[in-house]
Amino acid sequence: MKKCTSETSSKLDRKTVERNRRIQMKGLCFKLASMVPPQYFKSSKSKEMMTQQSQLDLAASYIKQLTERIENLKERKEKELKSQSGTSNKSSITNVDRANNKAVVVGSRLPIIKMSESGPSIEVMLISGLNKNFMFYEVISVLQEEGAEVVSANFSTVGDKIFHTLHAQVKISRVGVETTRVWQRLQDLIY
Repeated sequence: MKKCTSETSSKLDRKTVERNRRIQMKGLCFKLASMVPPQYFKSSKSKEMMTQQSQLDLAASYIKQLTERIENLKERKEKELKSQSGTSNKSSITNVDRANNKAVVVGSRLPIIKMSESGPSIEVMLISGLNKNFMFYEVISVLQEEGAEVVSANFSTVGDKIFHTLHAQVKISRVGVETTRVWQRLQDLIY
């Protein structure tokens, strides 16, 4: 009789452990899927209507895309650092590339402003020296005043340079943001 009772309690324990594991996995899958931006989901299927497997597949492809973007940005950063060291005595040059919808400042004197626009997204990269200080919140304010909402902002220090990166989204897509005006205001602020 005791053997039967211990087997029953052992089965219940395994069932409880398995149920708790499934609940935990479901929570973790939900947390992962919630980190994927809503615009990444196809408009025909909302996140709520997708199966858990589809959400995991989408999250995996999103992570892969982000990884590729990071590698791309690292390569661009290395190329820029190499080109800066090769042109240390030249003055800054302004390029406005309308074919690719980009406004870019290239040069070797610090600080450097780079700005690119891709659809509703705007990326601003500021490179400054350790001795050249500016108020980061003022840069964010300029973007907000011009109709962009800052989604992320970060910085990193490499040697004697500080790399500030801001990602923003246009608040009202039909109005947009005039990138050349934003660039000019940023230049006035920093120089």
